[in-house]
Amino acid sequence: MHKIAIVILNWNGAKMLRQYLADVIKFSTEDGAVVYVADNASTDDSIELLETHFTSCRIVRLEKNWGFAEGYNKALKEIDAEYYVLLNSDIRVTRHWLQPLVQFMDNHKEAAACQPKLLSMTDNSSFEYAGASGGFIDRYGYPFCRGRIFDTVERDNGQYDDVAPILWATGAALLIRSADYWKAGGLDGRFFAHNEEIDLCWRLRIMGRKIYCVPLSQVYHLGGGTLPKGNPMKTFLNFRNNLTMLYKNLPDSELGHVMRWRWALDYIAAFQMLVMGRSWGDFKAVFRARRAFSRWRKDFDADRKRILQMATDNDIAERKMTSVLWQYYVKGRKTYKKMFC
Repeated sequence: MHKIAIVILNWNGAKMLRQYLADVIKFSTEDGAVVYVADNASTDDSIELLETHFTSCRIVRLEKNWGFAEGYNKALKEIDAEYYVLLNSDIRVTRHWLQPLVQFMDNHKEAAACQPKLLSMTDNSSFEYAGASGGFIDRYGYPFCRGRIFDTVERDNGQYDDVAPILWATGAALLIRSADYWKAGGLDGRFFAHNEEIDLCWRLRIMGRKIYCVPLSQVYHLGGGTLPKGNPMKTFLNFRNNLTMLYKNLPDSELGHVMRWRWALDYIAAFQMLVMGRSWGDFKAVFRARRAFSRWRKDFDADRKRILQMATDNDIAERKMTSVLWQYYVKGRKTYKKMFC
């Protein structure tokens, strides 16, 4: 068994591997990690590149493109390690980035997972959208981070450099105990991509396990490498999967109330997209997402029952029981500190 297995899921990402994999290998193996690339049946020259230029990297070959969530599930079943690190192919790491994360986990057995501070590749002094300094959700399921709320991304001035309990750690750079990963059921492969790490971390919190951001470790994320912002498929997956995540994990006392509000808020969001100049495709994607959720909701009844049965923590502080929409758009509070500190 390895202590640390870094697993990069790849699909036609040879360009990213050329740019960033060398540093991942150099700055991770020196701290005892083994680096894997799990390939989702790429049709570019990814495999040839790995076999020719990155011979120390181990390859897990998947027979088709399973997407992010199920791709990781399939790959991780082939890897025996105490800690998994799920790492995007467009992440730049620096020397000893792993040490603070692993040391924290070794010393905090209540922790199931943690993430580093995520900074922007294109502006190293700013947080990166996909995870910043740790993630939360509000009462209605809207995700946000220390350092990023909706489209407001803060500059990193050290304001979130404390180790903090969070609800979700970014899937772009997620260190998780393998035992916790499998006990919680892994990523939900039906999501394909988007919201899957939030769903997994929420399940872990319901089970009484903890998630943290450890900002002493920091990495740089390019972002948008798979589906750029404004892509109708990304809009569809985000809305469908977010609703599904709520259905799976909300307690009975909140489910009806939250879902009624989301019905209204989602349609308001769709029309706002048109007003703000987003594409007709994004507008339609919200309607398609709600229809898709309605069609497959019953498929998650068994999951919901199982999650509620294993609940040990119904009062999760990292679920902020307010509306971030109200705070952001009505109160004008655009940062995490202004909302919650």
